[in-house]
Amino acid sequence: MIKVEHLTKCYGDFTAVSDLSFEIDEGHVYGFLGPNGAGKSTTMNIMTGCLSATEGHVRIEGYDIFEEPKQAKRKIGYLPEQPPLYMNETPAEYLKFVGEAKGLKGGELQRQIEEILRQTKLEHVKDRLISALSKGYRQRVGIAQALLGNPKVIILDEPTVGLDPIQIIEIRDMIRQLGENHTVILSSHILAEVQAICEKVLIISQGKLAAFDRPENLEKLLLASNAISFTVEASKEEIDEVLGGLGQITEWEIQAKEDKGTMVSVKTETENVRDICRKLFFSFADKKKAILEMSSKKANLEDVFIELTEGEKREEEECGVSEE
Repeated sequence: MIKVEHLTKCYGDFTAVSDLSFEIDEGHVYGFLGPNGAGKSTTMNIMTGCLSATEGHVRIEGYDIFEEPKQAKRKIGYLPEQPPLYMNETPAEYLKFVGEAKGLKGGELQRQIEEILRQTKLEHVKDRLISALSKGYRQRVGIAQALLGNPKVIILDEPTVGLDPIQIIEIRDMIRQLGENHTVILSSHILAEVQAICEKVLIISQGKLAAFDRPENLEKLLLASNAISFTVEASKEEIDEVLGGLGQITEWEIQAKEDKGTMVSVKTETENVRDICRKLFFSFADKKKAILEMSSKKANLEDVFIELTEGEKREEEECGVSEE
């Protein structure tokens, strides 16, 4: 469906995207993640034909976005972070204008407009000025224009930014439905959103592909560690002895000594965190040492994202680079 090969984009001496390659299959919802300045928006603009590349190729269903732009762009619907809306038009008028710009005419244009208004739940506001609509409805109009022409690929850049919780849920449901008939690429800074919607996730860091897999696989393979914190009435030597006897614990840190006990943080690669908690409890109980508090935290997509991109953030801070 989409093939990105050795994509590079330079601005003078600065390389925003460096030798980036990946393939996207048909019929899935993909999450596209990266910290500010990582090259994410540059890559999306190149994929949609809005920006040229220094080197490399992007092919949409076999059409090169640079050499065959008309054919390739017909396969893409794009919602930028700031939807290009005309505030003095109604949704119906605006969609007619966009449809005509995409080459749709007559009955086919009207049929698509009516279907998309229904699909995006804009029917009851289709004759109101866009300037009078809430941000949530304006975002729906932006998604609607991306759907005109029935493109195979829908690219959405931060589609829920600035929306209230109810609007976010509605847009997420709409994106899930779009994924049934389109290939959807979703860019978002809300990691929980990507985890809830997307079947696969691409993480870009310093202009390069840092990871590309299903969210659950990234959690298992890239971070791999689940964390347990507890407070126990025991000395450092006693804690080291107990934890050293539990082979499923990969590392531990004695954080602080308090009046009511010693705070400890451990990591384990075992998926069954509850089983490790039980072993910790009974191991210290056998030593007549009481665990006063205990909590566990499973690795999630946010942990993976931080682990893969924290080096870039440190480098930016050392170089004094500001976020875009």
